[in-house]
Amino acid sequence: MDGVVLGAYAGCGNPKKILDIGAGTGVVSLMLAQRFPEAKITAVEIDRDAFEQASENARQSPWSNRVSILNQSFQEFQKQQGEKFDLIVSNPPYYPKHLKSTDQKRNLALHNDSLSFGELASGIISLLDKKGHFWLILPPEQMEEITKIFNFLGLFIFEKLEVKDKDNKNIIRIIQGFSNSKRQIKNNHINIKQDDGEYSKEYSELLSEFLLIF
Repeated sequence: MDGVVLGAYAGCGNPKKILDIGAGTGVVSLMLAQRFPEAKITAVEIDRDAFEQASENARQSPWSNRVSILNQSFQEFQKQQGEKFDLIVSNPPYYPKHLKSTDQKRNLALHNDSLSFGELASGIISLLDKKGHFWLILPPEQMEEITKIFNFLGLFIFEKLEVKDKDNKNIIRIIQGFSNSKRQIKNNHINIKQDDGEYSKEYSELLSEFLLIF
C-alpha cells in the first residue's frame, strides 16, 4: 500500500529528473515514469534481490529507456552524485525501536540501521534542486520525527496527505511534500475503505490508472 499511494500521489508540475530512494521492486519509479512522461528516473536500492527484480520490471515496462536502477546504498550514491534532482521520493525504513526478526531482508526494509533519518535528510538537502520537491511516506510518529530534522535543515512541509484504513480509524500513514520555502500547508486526507469494507471512491480514483482492480 505504501508504495502505490506514494507513487500515485507524490510530485507536481513537470519534473525532469526524479530520484527514488529505496526503490524496492521499482513500483514507485514505474508509476512516476507513467505520470511524468518527460522525466528521467534514477532509483537506488541496496538489496540485491530487490534490485534485480526492479531492473527486470523496468526492462519489461514501456518506460525502460527512462528508468535506471542502481544497486548501492543511498550514502554511496550521494557521495558519487554531482547533479541535482527536481523531484525526490522515498518510502524509507522506519522501525528503529522495534524488535528485529530473523529475516534479514525484512530488517533491511523496515529498520533504519542502514539509512538513518539524519543520513536521509542530509542526503536530500545535498541532492535536491533549490526549486525541487521531496516527498515521502511514513507512519505518524516517524513522520513527526523526520519533519523536525528537515525543518532544522531548511526543508518545510507544503502538502500533507493523511491516510486511514476507514474514516473511524486512526491515521496509519502520512505523505508529506517538502520544499526549500515556507508556505501555507495544503492538507488532504483519504480513506482506503468505506465502512462496508469496499474501497472508497477517493482511493479507487487515485489508483485507477495503475491497478486493474479499479
